[in-house]
Amino acid sequence: MADLLEVKNIETYYDLVYALRGVSFSVEEGSITAILGNNGAGKSTILKTIMGLIKDQPDKGAVVFDGSPIQHQDTDFIVRKGIAYVPEGREVFEELTVHEHLLMGAYTRKDQKNIREDIEKVFQYFPVLKQRTHQWAGTLSGGEQQMLAVGRALMLRPRLLILDEPSLGLSPLLVREIFSIIRDINKSGVTILLVEQNANMALSISSTGLILENGRFVMKGNSKDLREDKDVKEFYLGIKSEASAKGFQRWKRKKAWR
Repeated sequence: MADLLEVKNIETYYDLVYALRGVSFSVEEGSITAILGNNGAGKSTILKTIMGLIKDQPDKGAVVFDGSPIQHQDTDFIVRKGIAYVPEGREVFEELTVHEHLLMGAYTRKDQKNIREDIEKVFQYFPVLKQRTHQWAGTLSGGEQQMLAVGRALMLRPRLLILDEPSLGLSPLLVREIFSIIRDINKSGVTILLVEQNANMALSISSTGLILENGRFVMKGNSKDLREDKDVKEFYLGIKSEASAKGFQRWKRKKAWR
């Protein structure tokens, strides 16, 4: 399939300090692509740059969606092109109900009958939300708020769904549930770009994995192959070996991918 999203050699900075340096990658239509890395690596910055959430960024490079450049466009324009974004930390409105959040997700649409049908589809993915239809979002559990944030994004009927740390703060049982639903959403035809610290879960559902260190990609490959890579196992999946920190630095230089 063709690439739905192309990020070409972007550079993004905060207060004259570069957070991303020459980052390039693509997301194939119909795929799940996972970006992995430690805290501070620049993962969320990539997503915010794509979504136009950092003023006047990227400083250099291009972001192309479905063949058209979208860098430096307003976030509303980017959303209307068909990209939905679920930020880290969920960011629900505490005094709006579940139903009101789902209607908010469909703000670009006028097809009321289809909106009602899509709300029911969200409830099929997340049955607990149907039980909480008229409940304020601020009274939901953390897992339920994450489900609501994803459901709200799906109401856009996006072609590309961007998820930033969907497992953050969730119990292991809920993490497995969320990732199973992400896989089902992808099977329905939605392309997914996923940023995640839980490398094992992210690689288990994605087709392509990219590893980010200090604003640069140091490795890219088939997710299945990355899960079996000795160095990835040690430094990202927590499967220890005898390798030293010095060995890790040699590995990063050897694997550097830009």
